[in-house]
Amino acid sequence: MNFSEVFKQSNQLCKVSPDGKYLATCVQYRLVVRDVNTLAILQLYTCLDQVAHMEWSSDSLFILCAMYKRGLVQVWSLEQPEWHCKIDEGSIGLLSSRWSPDGRHILNTTEFHLRITVWSLCNKSVSYIKYPKACQKGLDFSADGRYMALAERRDCKDYISIFVCDDWHLLRHFETETQDLAGVEWSPNGCVLAVWDSCLEYKMLLYSLDGRLLSTYSAYEWSLGIKSVAWSPSSQFLAIGSYDEKVRILNHITWKKLVEFEHPATITSSKAVVFKEVEKRPVVGTENVSIHQITLDSSLFNTQSKYEIASLPVQVTVVKPDLDRANPKIGISAVAFSADNRYLATKNDNMPQSLWVWDMQRLGLQAVLEQTAPVRCFVWDPRKPRLALCTGNAKVYLWSLAGCVSVKVPAEGNFQVQSLFWHGSGDSLVLLGKDQICLCYMATDEEK
Repeated sequence: MNFSEVFKQSNQLCKVSPDGKYLATCVQYRLVVRDVNTLAILQLYTCLDQVAHMEWSSDSLFILCAMYKRGLVQVWSLEQPEWHCKIDEGSIGLLSSRWSPDGRHILNTTEFHLRITVWSLCNKSVSYIKYPKACQKGLDFSADGRYMALAERRDCKDYISIFVCDDWHLLRHFETETQDLAGVEWSPNGCVLAVWDSCLEYKMLLYSLDGRLLSTYSAYEWSLGIKSVAWSPSSQFLAIGSYDEKVRILNHITWKKLVEFEHPATITSSKAVVFKEVEKRPVVGTENVSIHQITLDSSLFNTQSKYEIASLPVQVTVVKPDLDRANPKIGISAVAFSADNRYLATKNDNMPQSLWVWDMQRLGLQAVLEQTAPVRCFVWDPRKPRLALCTGNAKVYLWSLAGCVSVKVPAEGNFQVQSLFWHGSGDSLVLLGKDQICLCYMATDEEK
């Protein structure tokens, strides 16, 4: 495993282009585009203000930079650096901005969710979509980029509108059986739209493309409900994480519950492996260390860590949440399937130092990673069943069937990994610190 040198970034704005060739980062009001292999700077663009959001177009030819406070969006071309586009929403303001799947239209959501403005880069035309709902995930595109599902709120009722992305005409418009719709998400095959209610009511609704209600699922009533949702890449499973610290898996044939995964405080399953991170501070003889050495070489006092396999039963670190406050730290806040559909990773908020990995073939617990600090971020390798995670320290952690490994990032200064994501090839990881980035290169099979 090799690491690059450290580069500056702001607001965690760092994205790899969809074709995997370029790395774009924002530093204050500057947009820097690098070659992903050599990390040489290819283009440098200057925006009108500090960038709040940055996004590549689907064909990797354009980059969108949004400055929400000023209601501005600037678009830059990689092929023609002198070409640029500026969109000013004016006094109506700007809440969010994103590309359409074709990479030639920009969707801007205005302040107070008054409307969504669709700007065309091809013919400079403008379309308006009214009544978008302010919710957790109110807009989603199908994986093939043909359709857009939009949650709407009008006359105190929830609706879904399905648009065709080619010309933005309305395909279907229907009312949903929700009290307060919280999110919509297409299945990866684009056949089913999952719609779920706010956390005050456990309700999952599944609609077909033509607006027919295929199924309704509710696990319980009169308690906080759904907290996280994820489709498996094959569209066969829908994982629903909830405030009762359980994950329920629905199957795609009957849309009934296939299995329920609990997150107990004591792990007794003999088929699960519990990896416990153990820290070891190096012993340094202080009489031989000068003040100059201490200031120069902070690595003298760096904590090293490794994983040990814990013997069962294992007590998981549990944090008691304050249930009197809004959004209590309890329940399943993150669920994610591996690229091959074989594994599911989950995080339970009142067990912040643990990451759970479930085997979807035998429908049971595969592994638990017990860290020394709360898990900040975890992501699956897009090519194989390998999981990367970070806990806000100077290390990156990897899990695969072969086992677990903890790797120190050998960057100068105090580089602490706040979040991370994979390159599309699975050959490298982009590690994001507070205001820096570093690339971590995996050893390929040929190198091994």
